[in-house]
Amino acid sequence: MGGLCDGRVVVVTGAGRGLGRAHALAFAAEGARVVVNDLGVGLDGTPGPDDPAARVAAEIRAAGGEAVAHGGDIATTEGAASLVRAALETYGRLDTLVNNAGFLRDRTLINLDEDDWDAVVRVHLKGHFLPLKHAAAHWRAESKAGRRPVARVVNTSSGAGLLGSVGQGNYSAAKAGILALTLVAAAELGRYGVQANAIAPAARTRMTERTFAATMTAPATGFDAMAPENVSPLVVWLGSAASEGVTGRVFETEGGRITVMDGWHRGPTSDKGTRLTPSEAGGTARALLATAREPEQVYGAH
Repeated sequence: MGGLCDGRVVVVTGAGRGLGRAHALAFAAEGARVVVNDLGVGLDGTPGPDDPAARVAAEIRAAGGEAVAHGGDIATTEGAASLVRAALETYGRLDTLVNNAGFLRDRTLINLDEDDWDAVVRVHLKGHFLPLKHAAAHWRAESKAGRRPVARVVNTSSGAGLLGSVGQGNYSAAKAGILALTLVAAAELGRYGVQANAIAPAARTRMTERTFAATMTAPATGFDAMAPENVSPLVVWLGSAASEGVTGRVFETEGGRITVMDGWHRGPTSDKGTRLTPSEAGGTARALLATAREPEQVYGAH
């Protein structure tokens, strides 16, 4: 029996641990050949002592799949370009890009250093943009050469990007930026056979282990709702040809639950037809807010 991704070549960034590792293994189980990217850094982005990408690639091969490790920094032009080259030179094609790499440096805004802001925005937002840019350039060239791809991009946002999260201003801003980047990619790249979607997952990883403790297991069924492997089936489907026609969407997912997020929609509106005074603007804003839907609470707010 064939897998959902037979014949496809999939790149997963940050695939040495957690969600990325789960995605890489799940794609391989469905027949994909996987480029496993991970820089091997610690939770805060500082250099680590091991090579998790090689370990996950070996794990896939030991299970009978095909995988190659890539240890480059995907938040640099050369690292992102070499990631795409690794897929093309090893397997001769690239079908799916899963952007997942990231780390945390949590501080409240007053205590957040500029370096901590730059580092987190760099790995999450720039680390999504550069692999996407280089993959998209390849797919555009293929399309213009008459070889229209069935290409897929799955970006990784967060509930913090959707609603904000106290103590994570840098992370929340980067993850919100990823959502907008996804919408632009879907609009710009569809003509070349590329679909782009985003997920906002909740799972227990190195980044969230304090939030989602190991005790969060349903006692009746033994189902670990916070296991990262629960998120991967949706990612695999979005990264497959079976998701044809689904693009520019954001899915919140955890355990066995999937939610399609509505995003920003225009709510109550008033138009005077001419310039308002500040007092009129204030009165109009208050009247509109009285009929508008209340925003959902920021994570960690009391």
